[in-house]
Amino acid sequence: MLPWIQLDRATIPGEAGDLRLKQRGSEFSIMLGSTELMNSRLSGSEEALATLSCERIVGRKNPSMLIGGLGMGFTLRAALAALPQDAHVVVAELVPVVVEWGRGPLAELHNGTLDDPRVDIHLGDVGALIRSRKAAYDAILLDVDNGPDGLTRASNDGLYSHDGLRAAKSALRPNGVLAVWSSAPDRAFTRRLREVGFATDEVSVRASNRNSGARHVLWMAMRR
Repeated sequence: MLPWIQLDRATIPGEAGDLRLKQRGSEFSIMLGSTELMNSRLSGSEEALATLSCERIVGRKNPSMLIGGLGMGFTLRAALAALPQDAHVVVAELVPVVVEWGRGPLAELHNGTLDDPRVDIHLGDVGALIRSRKAAYDAILLDVDNGPDGLTRASNDGLYSHDGLRAAKSALRPNGVLAVWSSAPDRAFTRRLREVGFATDEVSVRASNRNSGARHVLWMAMRR
């Protein structure tokens, strides 16, 4: 078996941990310590985050979407494939080097999406961006951590708190959707979404595009 080769590392702003980009043959992995945050073989749930969100806003004129977390670009690529040409997508990425990876060693995975005229890259905290906007987005997609229980950055917990969810609701247009990715279920988070006033569906999806293997969880929360 081919060995893993570390290509680069990136400091997470405000945190002690580093992200590490690794490669084995044609496979890529992004690690935090001993935890694998994403793998290029497992794109199914990230793509579903986008496609299920787009289904819920289909037919809207000039739809606006905010994606929190660029990662390996699977969510962005799936969103652009489903959205119309008059759409606008903002990708908020906290770690600038992750964007550099998307134009460098991960360029083939991104497939030109970073240069799509519908896309703007915002280097910074998606939570701060959400709090600064009112009725700005038809969809907000959050894949900035391993789920509502912050792993890579303790301050990510604020995104999934009652106050963070109220801010997301305020940043959405009427009947907008807040979509959240997680590696595992979280009953407390489902409860918080409903307490804030979102109409919420919890969807189990495969981590890969094969009909087997691990499952991840997506919350599709509609602003009433």
